[in-house]
Amino acid sequence: MNLATAFAAAEKRHPDKIAVYWGEREYAYRELWSDTERVAEHLRGRYGLKPGDRVGLWLKNCPEFIPALFGILLAGGVVVPLNNFLKPPEVSFMLKDAEADIIIADEELAAGFPALQAERPKLRGVRVEELLKGDGPKKADFPARNESDLAVIVYTSGTTGRPKGAMLSHGNLLHNVESCRLVLKCVENDRLAVLLPMFHSFMLCVGVFLPMILGATIILIRSLHPPRNVLLEVSQRKATILPAIPQFFRSMAHAEVTVPLYLRMAISGAAPLPLQVLQEFAAKFPFPLIEGYGLSEASPVVTKNPLDGVRKAGSIGLPIPNVEVSIQDDGGKFLGTGEIGEVCVRGGNVMQGYWNQPEETAKALRKGWLLTGDIGYRDADGYYFITDRKKDMLLVNGINVYPREVEEVLYQFPGVKEVSVIGVPDARRGEQPLAFIAATEGQVLEEKALLQFARGKLADYKVPRRMVFMAALPRNATGKVLKTTLRDMARQGTVAARAD
Repeated sequence: MNLATAFAAAEKRHPDKIAVYWGEREYAYRELWSDTERVAEHLRGRYGLKPGDRVGLWLKNCPEFIPALFGILLAGGVVVPLNNFLKPPEVSFMLKDAEADIIIADEELAAGFPALQAERPKLRGVRVEELLKGDGPKKADFPARNESDLAVIVYTSGTTGRPKGAMLSHGNLLHNVESCRLVLKCVENDRLAVLLPMFHSFMLCVGVFLPMILGATIILIRSLHPPRNVLLEVSQRKATILPAIPQFFRSMAHAEVTVPLYLRMAISGAAPLPLQVLQEFAAKFPFPLIEGYGLSEASPVVTKNPLDGVRKAGSIGLPIPNVEVSIQDDGGKFLGTGEIGEVCVRGGNVMQGYWNQPEETAKALRKGWLLTGDIGYRDADGYYFITDRKKDMLLVNGINVYPREVEEVLYQFPGVKEVSVIGVPDARRGEQPLAFIAATEGQVLEEKALLQFARGKLADYKVPRRMVFMAALPRNATGKVLKTTLRDMARQGTVAARAD
């Protein structure tokens, strides 16, 4: 079994079923599988792809993403999904690191081929439209791939440094797909609205592999602007599951919704869900907004709040089926209820390692456990909570300060749309918190009022010594705040926190 044969099995069960809605266009499983075979044949015959060769996949969200993805896998290749928001110099680093000699792009992104080829002369740029041409597949024999074979190299977002390529096998991803199917109670009749970038590990697993292997349907949203059109399409196509990021659900909670929604759940991923957003959403909609947790190195889903049963606000929930989670200290000791330590993951979804980085792999994998770099704890009921990133934690006078705790408090202040807290060096305290804040449109925030509000809810040493107001916080394509950018701004001295 591999990802391509699993997709083939879904096509055999439902050849004429609609697999993808794309505006007014409908794509049946039969059509997508035929295109998948065509892509695989072209890659092997015209471009000489051999089993294990890496192929960059640089596409915006489009139906062609699916046969391109499965076509690479069917031909025995390894997919390197590339962020379509990146510029050629950024993409070039990943292609060189992965030693990819082929890149597939759409017409617009293909304009970047000359710049990429200047850095990597052996690179062959292929327009996805070219791979879909031809009279039809010849039903060639494709190389056998098993669950232990490498399927995808997902590059981490690079929010804390240079991206690393997480190696995910066919088995890793099939394991995560099955776990997600069970925990979401996903069935063939489900319709998943896909509006997040398909290259991202969260959407790749939950928004593409899960529905296409299960035999469900994808409602691929063409444009996110204006937001009301997204909900209109979600309503018209009767989507049942809506995965998105916290900013989208915040917009939903504040939007005037005039169309019926047939959703049975919404899933928040890719970034932490502020408690304030969860509460506002729950007060407005009858279906649950479920927060989960994951990371690329775990294929990516690790925990989810239960669909049935207790959902704890602020918690990332319980481990998904067939995945273990523990809290450990720096020495590998398992910590008990309520004790704060590093969140660690074990299971068939955990990556094989980082591509060509044995030292980084050794740092991330310890005795079968993936060290996530996230700090958190487990409560008495077995629910997990993330307090912060290990690298984001501050030490103020030797006392741990977790930025997310401070951010959650500031989110409660009226008019605060976005907030991110970092640490800046301080001669007396070691570090002190600095808050970057974006206001809701039309709102004016006053630093003095925010500081007074924070002092009423936080210990003095946790209160930011200054607020820096911005029109919007810098984010990557999947909604994560780029704290490295904020730290660079602080380091340049233009927003240095004042001393008391």
